[in-house]
Amino acid sequence: MISLDKIELPLIAILRGIKPTEVLEHAKALFEVGFRFIEIPTNSPDWDKSVAILQKHFDNTAFIGAGTVITEAHLDTLISLDAKLMVSPNVNLDILAKSVANNMVSCVGALSPTEVIAASQGGATVVKIFPAGTMGINYCKAVMAIAPKNQQYYCVGGINPANLSDYLKLGFHGAGLGGDLYKPNQSVEVTKDKATQFYNAYINYKNENNRN
Repeated sequence: MISLDKIELPLIAILRGIKPTEVLEHAKALFEVGFRFIEIPTNSPDWDKSVAILQKHFDNTAFIGAGTVITEAHLDTLISLDAKLMVSPNVNLDILAKSVANNMVSCVGALSPTEVIAASQGGATVVKIFPAGTMGINYCKAVMAIAPKNQQYYCVGGINPANLSDYLKLGFHGAGLGGDLYKPNQSVEVTKDKATQFYNAYINYKNENNRN
């Protein structure tokens, strides 16, 4: 299993809807703030071109890849691009096994205890509880109580700077950030401002946690 313990900012930037012509400038802004995980969902325009652009620019300095990876064709494209990040909304053990075999960071979406345990036992680098915000704190608390302990967990879906710490307190190691970080056609300045808000929220939580 790939260790993410040394990642200082365990937040995945989800740039759903971004275009290849604009992706690099937004990614550079995220990188400046401290983000090292950038996900281009496969339902974005020419997503593979965006991944290729970012992979060429950042090389091994960031984890670049795709989200909404639901077919083997999606995964094969990522492998051909030498991408290092595979994010799925569901548990597909065949896709998971192939991503593990290709030494990718696999962030696998799960909701029920059955799915969480299956993803963990299948070798997922990260099990993402999705949609965490829709299900709410109490549901996530119940799932985390029975989840395997030797596993990284990220909360995804409805996470914003105000509630990030509430989920981290449940034992989540990080989070995936969607519409509260990036919406199609927003400016690079807005992306950087929102990224900074998330960065500050995470660092403030870590500082408080270290004091306690």
